Amino acid sequence: MPEKINIMVMAGTKDAANIIKKLKSSGNFKLLATTTTEYGAEIAKLAGADEVLSRKLDLKDIINLIKEKNITVLIDATHPFATVATKNAVRASGFTEIDYLRFERPREELIENNLIHKVFSFEEAALKALELTNGKTKILHLAGVFTLDKIIEKTNKDNIYARVLPSLDSIQRCLDLGLRQENIIAMQGTFSKEFNKALMEEYDVSLIITKESGATGGMMPKIDAALELGIQIVLVTRPEIPELNNKDVFTDLNEMISFILNR
Repeated sequence: MPEKINIMVMAGTKDAANIIKKLKSSGNFKLLATTTTEYGAEIAKLAGADEVLSRKLDLKDIINLIKEKNITVLIDATHPFATVATKNAVRASGFTEIDYLRFERPREELIENNLIHKVFSFEEAALKALELTNGKTKILHLAGVFTLDKIIEKTNKDNIYARVLPSLDSIQRCLDLGLRQENIIAMQGTFSKEFNKALMEEYDVSLIITKESGATGGMMPKIDAALELGIQIVLVTRPEIPELNNKDVFTDLNEMISFILNR
C-alpha cells in the first residue's frame, strides 16, 4: 500500500469541513487540520481529520508544523476575511517549497440598491453606521464577534445587537466589550430570509452590518431580508489579497480534489 500523503488543511469553516470529508473518501491522505476556535476544531474532527490543532498560528508555527509533520500540500480554506492567516500560509509554503492551494468561496452577485452601502473595513462600517443612524437607532451586527470591537468603538454600544455563536468565548467577548446581556443573540448556523426578517422585526433594527461572506456564510438571506423590510445595510466587502496572485485558487471543491489526486 502506498504511503499516505500528508496534507495540512487550515480549517475552521464549513468549506474546510467539506474539503476534509471529500479528501477522506477520495484518496490515501493523512489530514492535519488547524483551527483558531474550539467550534472550528469540532467540525474538523467530525469531518474526519486525523489530527486537529486548535490555536492561533503565526508564520513560524506554520513552517515548523510543515516540517514536523512532513506536509507536502497545504490547503488554505480559512475565512475570506482571515487575511493574515492566508498571507502567512502563502509565505510558509513558499519557504518550505510545498504546494499551496487556496479554496475561495464563490462571490455572490449583488443588485444595486440605495439601501446597500459597501465599505472596505469594519472601521469604515462603524462610521457609516453612525452616519446613517445618528447613534440613535438600533443596529444588528451580523459579522461575527471578532469584528464587534471595531463597531463598538465608534457607535453607541447600547444600540448594538449582536448575533454570535453560542459559545462561552463568544458571549464573554461580547460582555467584555460592554455589550448588555439582552443585546447578545447567541445562535449557531446560517438562517433563512424569513428567519432573518423575523429577527430584524423583533429587535426593531434600522440597520444591519454584515460582510461579504458568500453563500456558506448566509450572506444573501440577510441582505434579502433587510431589503424587504427597507432596512439599511452596511456591507464590508471581501478583502483583496495580492499574495494570491499566480497561486492555485479554486472556487469549486471537486476541481480542487481532482487537482490533488492528479498532482
